[in-house]
Amino acid sequence: MRIIGGEYRSRRIESVPGMDVRPTPDRLRESLFNVLTPILADAVFVDAYAGSGSVGLEAISRGARKVLFLEKDKAALSVIGGNLKSLKVPGYKYAVLGGKAAETLETIEPAGIVFFDPPYDREKEYELCLQNAFAPIVIAQHSFKLNLPETAGRLVRYRQLKQGDNILSFYRPAHPLSPVQETEQIAAVPPDE
Repeated sequence: MRIIGGEYRSRRIESVPGMDVRPTPDRLRESLFNVLTPILADAVFVDAYAGSGSVGLEAISRGARKVLFLEKDKAALSVIGGNLKSLKVPGYKYAVLGGKAAETLETIEPAGIVFFDPPYDREKEYELCLQNAFAPIVIAQHSFKLNLPETAGRLVRYRQLKQGDNILSFYRPAHPLSPVQETEQIAAVPPDE
């Protein structure tokens, strides 16, 4: 697996061995970041159910201010750490948080973009993430077989991008933030750790 664009373009990253973790395909990652490029610079990006960290690493490579990797699997956490180390990503650019992603989404610092892709067979995880995630942009990667709701909690779906068996569903707050609030939240500067 490789980083597709940005500072770490073409650098190899490791993936988690076995079938428990499903990496986001390169073409889907590229499509995702083609959509996000105009707003990614200086954003705090959350990669929930991070697996190998490929989506979050792509966000760092393309200019995100900070990425929060949420993952509970110990093997995946080890791979994320190894990938960050091999790329020599500065420590202030990321935080790796172990634990259940859907629950962690309730407690994290303000983010501009939240991306999540739980195992496709865990439909309840999607529901929990849509209830717990709140940001100017929330993106769910899911199977074409799963029909996510148009509205969920405080979010409303505004776009879907289909590619092969995968869909990216884009959500935003049902009650729009003011332009100032949205800009502040997308570019939220996390407190020093």
